[in-house]
Amino acid sequence: MAWLRLLLLPAYVALAHYAGALQSPLLAVLALADLVLLVLIEPLVKPRLWAWLALAVVAAGLAALSRTPLALLPLLLVPPLFTAIFAWCFARSLRAGRVPLITKVVAALYGTTPEGLSPRHRGYTRGLTATWAGLLAALTVLNLVLALVAVPGGILPRLGVDSPWPITEARASLIANVGNYGLLIGFSVAEYLVRKRVFPVRPYGNVFDFARRMAALGPAFWRDFFR
Repeated sequence: MAWLRLLLLPAYVALAHYAGALQSPLLAVLALADLVLLVLIEPLVKPRLWAWLALAVVAAGLAALSRTPLALLPLLLVPPLFTAIFAWCFARSLRAGRVPLITKVVAALYGTTPEGLSPRHRGYTRGLTATWAGLLAALTVLNLVLALVAVPGGILPRLGVDSPWPITEARASLIANVGNYGLLIGFSVAEYLVRKRVFPVRPYGNVFDFARRMAALGPAFWRDFFR
């Protein structure tokens, strides 16, 4: 199922961007369908009856939506919703009595518990978790502003309100559906390079070994990661 998600995610990014750039209701509906499959892929493959029923209901709704001028509107709200959910998950893990998300990952990679990490590791991973929460929160605000002010199909223009910062939907889509991911990937790479200097002794050799070990943590770890 992991390889299916690896195919569906870039497909969604491409479909969402070109739907906004070309103002295509068909591409918008296909992007939303791709997103639904990303969410439901595991119970669909198992299979689970409720997942197939949910898929049928969503498919009917998307088919109806494709025949209206509102087909592109949900795509405007996906980026801020996506970043808001993850910002909340990272921020929530910083509350007293919880384990910061990055601390969880590092402890698992080192084969120990969060309490078994050094104070330096705990401080660094807590700070990094807070940085991720802040970055994702900032992207949420940016994405929401883009959804509001994009012309001609943004939320404010659809409500009959003049956009205070008119930006074309094509450009807004490029920022929200492509730029976001580029920024997150760039931040991840920069942080990895900093981490190499801060912690020269690590349980992985290079970025590829790091990615392999992250994947090797297994479905159970990632299923419970945000709890």
